[in-house]
Amino acid sequence: MIVDILRIDDFGRGITYVNDKICFVENALPKEKVLIEIQNEKKKYLEAKVIKVLEKSIKRIENKCPYYLECGGCCLRHLDYSNENSFKENKIKNLYKKFLKNKEVKIKNISFLDEQFYRNKIILHGKGLKLGLYKNESKDIVEIEDCLLVNDKINEIIKILKKINCGITKVVIKTSNNLEYSMVEIIRKIKNISLLEKQVNVLILNNEVISKNETILTEIGEYKFLQSIDSFFQVNSFLTKVLYDEVREVIKQTKPKKVLDLYCGTGTIGIYVSSYCEEVIGIDYNSSNINDAFLNKDLNGCKNITFLNDKVENKVNLFKDVDTIIVDPPRAGLDKKTISYLKTLEVKNLIYVSCDPVTLMRDLVILSEVYEIEYIKPFNMFPRTYHVECVCVLNRQ
Repeated sequence: MIVDILRIDDFGRGITYVNDKICFVENALPKEKVLIEIQNEKKKYLEAKVIKVLEKSIKRIENKCPYYLECGGCCLRHLDYSNENSFKENKIKNLYKKFLKNKEVKIKNISFLDEQFYRNKIILHGKGLKLGLYKNESKDIVEIEDCLLVNDKINEIIKILKKINCGITKVVIKTSNNLEYSMVEIIRKIKNISLLEKQVNVLILNNEVISKNETILTEIGEYKFLQSIDSFFQVNSFLTKVLYDEVREVIKQTKPKKVLDLYCGTGTIGIYVSSYCEEVIGIDYNSSNINDAFLNKDLNGCKNITFLNDKVENKVNLFKDVDTIIVDPPRAGLDKKTISYLKTLEVKNLIYVSCDPVTLMRDLVILSEVYEIEYIKPFNMFPRTYHVECVCVLNRQ
């Protein structure tokens, strides 16, 4: 059937109506007339795909990725980059209005850099001799030769893996931001392992480290960080520094004595701001993160930072004399116990780094009962996808 696309939703899907029922259309833009095919019919909505674009939007661009319509990695390659950034900025504004209604807030302009080759990590999946990425909403494999989101070093490694694959089921590839170092973890079988050993610094095969080193070294600004294969690290090689600079600027202006860094990962943010406060305490549940955090503390000569390996909700209530709290939770946002503690702690400032604006807004509804929201700053850390990262600064009322 032929339909007119009215707008796009928060996931970048076109919206139309079929027999008065809302229909979400992948790969469609507002003001387009498209021929669609219904893929799924739910009780309250329909899902469809574009068969042919009959009248194109001026915002539509030619897609240069051969796997785009099958792979689930990107969803906005048909939208020009300028309008992608506008879409994400407006997404934050709309979600804020939806959740916090009449509360005024300053939403800064979105920060963005390169739209391609920005990722320093990829996870590939395999079945038989197939090696690639999962299809959208499926465990079927899309075989790829390279990916436009990841850096050149990762694409070189992908080509080697395809040559030596004889039953790989999963691969994790990471590189340093400057591409000097790389690490690969492989599950199941490969042949001619020497081809890979010549190209990577850390090699893990079926959970056994077979290389001399277990970590790779990367840089963010003036700081150096070690990371293991199981540790969390921001995947955008270029924009991470800009985001961390935003957090550090708040710390420089507020001059806190003690900072609590929750969900601290490998200690990157805490170390990045440590020169502008007397003490930093980081908490993270992932033991690999904390092991790397202590290495990074020593590597950067930070004497005023320490780390605890535990769930945030188990430790956050132990600290009563903190000036500032930084939170960088997973996509699920803050759990009920932690957010309850954050409301009771007498801290001057709260800096919320979020990779999911929906859970951010949900948490801000609760936090705004005792905190004033100073501003929200979006960052396009994941170009060509619908994801957007934010830094939100809150001050105690």
